Amino acid sequence: MFELIVRHANLPDGRSGVDIGVSGGRIAAIETAIAATAAREIDAAGRLVTPPFVDPHFHMDATLSLGLPRLNRSGTLLEGIALWGELKPLLTVEALVDRALRYCDLAVAQGLLAIRSHVDVSDPRLVTVEAMLEVRERVKPYLDLQLVAFPQDGYLRAPGVIEALDRALDMGVDAVGGIPHFERTMEDGAESLRRLCRIAAERGLPVDIHCDETDDPLSRHIETLAAETMRHGLQGRVAGSHLTSMHSMDNYYVSKLIPLIKEAGIHAIPNPLINITLQGRHDSYPKRRGMTRVPELMAAGVNVALGHDCVMDPWYSMGSGDMLEVAHMAVHVGQMTSITAVRSIFDAITVNSAKALGLESYGLAVGRHADFVVLQARDPIEAIRLKAHRLAVVRRGKVIAQSAPKVTTLMLNGRPQQVDASAYAPPVDRQ
Repeated sequence: MFELIVRHANLPDGRSGVDIGVSGGRIAAIETAIAATAAREIDAAGRLVTPPFVDPHFHMDATLSLGLPRLNRSGTLLEGIALWGELKPLLTVEALVDRALRYCDLAVAQGLLAIRSHVDVSDPRLVTVEAMLEVRERVKPYLDLQLVAFPQDGYLRAPGVIEALDRALDMGVDAVGGIPHFERTMEDGAESLRRLCRIAAERGLPVDIHCDETDDPLSRHIETLAAETMRHGLQGRVAGSHLTSMHSMDNYYVSKLIPLIKEAGIHAIPNPLINITLQGRHDSYPKRRGMTRVPELMAAGVNVALGHDCVMDPWYSMGSGDMLEVAHMAVHVGQMTSITAVRSIFDAITVNSAKALGLESYGLAVGRHADFVVLQARDPIEAIRLKAHRLAVVRRGKVIAQSAPKVTTLMLNGRPQQVDASAYAPPVDRQ
């Protein structure tokens, strides 16, 4: 009856010691004890089984390009954009595909099975689009990859981009992107949003905008994005990524803005690792950290999904493809250390991100795709605290990555002792 059974699993919703039965690539049963056997069984042994991690904001065309053609010395967003501009004429389809596939291997090993990647369409050759479409097709059996047509140099600012973005969408790119704060004027930024939302509405596509990624509290393109979302009936299909200017806005204006975002059904996608690294570069002290107002957005009912954004590229020299690292940083920067808050951050790298991407049949429920990850942790809080080791990654019921538990053997005073960090958690009620 079952092709795979995972036994003695803890689930993110608090259920413990349950078995998960898989048949035909889908979850067929979640029960306290499944009496049947299966061709393959995994004993979770009281560890957490979670839906796969989802990254709703990434730049796969730039990933693993660190040092090409040079390093970002200032560490600023603008030097990163300039550096990427130097690299673009040197890009080839072959090199782009190679780097992206290597990153996808890393992502899958981390239990990251769905990614939305922005693809720069500012170069009229569109080698980035050609390459990422090939990557999307090649990884389809094991990773859901969505592509966003992203005019990095400005939709209205850069020559030829208007036509290039249309061509990219005709080639099969999944969503419409933009960067209004990088246009020449605030009015041009607003006009770009009006045009881009109109294109998405006409083509029936989602929208994902790099929105107000700046320390300027007067960068308020998110309100235009919300208005255009409602004007074109795009509620639930639009994401505002970064939103770092909200970090610097006055509280009165934010008290108006957050309900507007909620009314428009916009998904908010902060990128904690990158936002706190690139923002505040012009400050002395106190120095701002640019992550947007995550607790306030969540409290208002806005769907908040956390992105990784970059790994070893012109903007970020670090990164590992680990969404638990993203969540770990968000907990600290957002001062979200209560049990409820940490659990909400875990949702932001799983179910919230899946919602932002519109993923179908996602989650741990009977009838859904049998996609999940076994972690060396007992619950979501411990998973984030430890950035937990992945023991098994399952896609459509097939184990596609597996590793042994991470245990260290100490030799103290002649007595061997095995140390597993997850065994040292205090006995607190986390339900």
